[in-house]
Amino acid sequence: MAENNKKIYKIEEGKKIFGVCGGLGEYFNIDPVIIRVVWGVLAFVWGIGLIAYLVCAFAFPTKSESEN
Repeated sequence: MAENNKKIYKIEEGKKIFGVCGGLGEYFNIDPVIIRVVWGVLAFVWGIGLIAYLVCAFAFPTKSESEN
């Protein structure tokens, strides 16, 4: 059985604000723009998107930190 060693992280290259959406895009193998749109909608509709983004921005390690 193959082991899945995927780790979640923030990207450093090509990031827009903190790199959270880019890291999530790489983790889930989808375009980060889709994640940015969903997060934006959640931020404007309920405000939970902004809170969740900030939590992820400070909780997720950067890509270089997670490779160590």
